[in-house]
Amino acid sequence: MSALLDSFSTAFDRLALRAAAGLGENRRAALDAALREGLPGPRSEAWKYTPLRALERRAFVPAAAAADVDAATLGQRLASIPSPRMVFVDGRFDAANSDVAALPGGIDAQPLSQVLRQSESRNANFLARRYAGADEIFAVFNAALAEEGAVVRVDRDADRDTAAVLNVVSAASGTMPDTAEHLRHFIDLRNDAALNLVEHHLALGEHRGLGNHLAHVHLGQRARLTHVRVQEEAEGASAFARCDAVLAREADYRRTDLELGAALSRHELNVRLEGEGAKLIANGILFADGKRHLDTRLGIEHIARDTSCDLLWRGLGAGRGRAVFHGGIVIREGADGANANLSNKNLLLSAQAEVDTQPVLVIHADEVQAAHGATVGQLDPVALFYLRSRGLPEADARALLTAAFCREVLAGIDDTALRETLTNTLDAHLARVAPT
Repeated sequence: MSALLDSFSTAFDRLALRAAAGLGENRRAALDAALREGLPGPRSEAWKYTPLRALERRAFVPAAAAADVDAATLGQRLASIPSPRMVFVDGRFDAANSDVAALPGGIDAQPLSQVLRQSESRNANFLARRYAGADEIFAVFNAALAEEGAVVRVDRDADRDTAAVLNVVSAASGTMPDTAEHLRHFIDLRNDAALNLVEHHLALGEHRGLGNHLAHVHLGQRARLTHVRVQEEAEGASAFARCDAVLAREADYRRTDLELGAALSRHELNVRLEGEGAKLIANGILFADGKRHLDTRLGIEHIARDTSCDLLWRGLGAGRGRAVFHGGIVIREGADGANANLSNKNLLLSAQAEVDTQPVLVIHADEVQAAHGATVGQLDPVALFYLRSRGLPEADARALLTAAFCREVLAGIDDTALRETLTNTLDAHLARVAPT
C-alpha cells in the first residue's frame, strides 16, 4: 500500500463521527473500495495529464481539532469577506469567526458536523452516494473521511428577488505540516428559491497540505444559484475539488471559477440538466504560473428538452506552469432543442509553459444547436505593437493585454461589488509574473 493510502486508512480509524447518522457501513465500504482500487495511473484517460506518482509517496495526517492559528492573520484575511459566512480552518468549523445570523428566513446553514451529531439520517443522506472507482478516487475517499462542510438548504419561501449572499471560507493555517482535510458541502435550493454563494479557498501561511473537497448542488424547479469559487491555495498545496450539480425544470445555475493557487490542483464540475429549460452558465480562469499544475474537467449532460449551457474558459500558462482543460458536453437522446456552447482560449506567456486542451462534444439528439472550440496562442503582436506605439513600456503593454484577455469571464457577474473584488484579486495574481 502506498504512503498516501496508508495515511488515509489511519485517518479513518480516528474519525469521531464515522458511524454517525447510520453511515458507518457506507463509510467503511467506501474506504475499502478506495484502498482496493488505488490511485489511477497514466493509462487512465481521465488522469493521463495529471500524474499522481509523487503525491502517492506522501503521507498526510488529519488536522488537529484546535489548530494554532494566528488570529491576526485570519482576521486580516476575513476582513474583506463579510457575513453571513461559514468559516472552516484546517477542515474544522470555526464557530467564532462564522456568522449566519443575518441570513433571511427560509435559509438554513449548518456545519456538517452538527448535522451528523443530530443523527437524522435523512438530513445526511447525500453522504451515502457511491462512486464508481479509480477515476473518482478522491470522491471515494471523501465519502469515507468527510466529517465537516457546509450544509445549506434554501426554502421556496426565501425571497427570490433579493437573493441572500453566503460566503463559505476554507482556510489552511500552515501551522502543521502535511495535513489533509476532507470537506463535503451540500447546497439544496427548493422550487423558486435563490442564493448567491461565494467559496473562498485561502492559505494563511505556506504549507504542503492536501485539500479534498466535494460539493453537491441540487436546484429545484425555477431555482437560481449564482456560485463563485476562488482557489488561492498555498504554492506547495495539493487541492482536489469536485462539484456535482443536478438541475430541475427551468433551474438557473451561474458559476464562475478562478484557479489561482496550489502546486497541484484538480477541479471537476459535473452538471446534469435534468429538467426542461434548465440553464447553465459556467465560466472560469486557469492561471498556471511558476511550476503550478492546474487540471480542470467539465462534464455537462443535457438530458431534458430545451436545456442550455454556455461555457467560457480562459487559460494562462506562465513560467513553467501547466494548465489542463477538458470540456465535455453530452446531449442525450431526447434532449431536442438543446443549446450548448463551449469556448476555451489559452495564452502561453513563456516558452516553458504548457497548455493541454480537449473540447469534447457528443450529440445523440436531433434539432440541437452546439458549438465548441479551443485555441492556444500568444499575445497578439499587432495589439502589442499598437500599445507600444502609444508610449506604453513593453511590460505594461503585455500586462494590459493579459488582463484584458480574462475580463470577458468576469463580465457576466451581475454583482458590481463582487465583480470588482474578483477583478482586483485576479490582477494581484497576474502581477506576480512578467510575461516574456
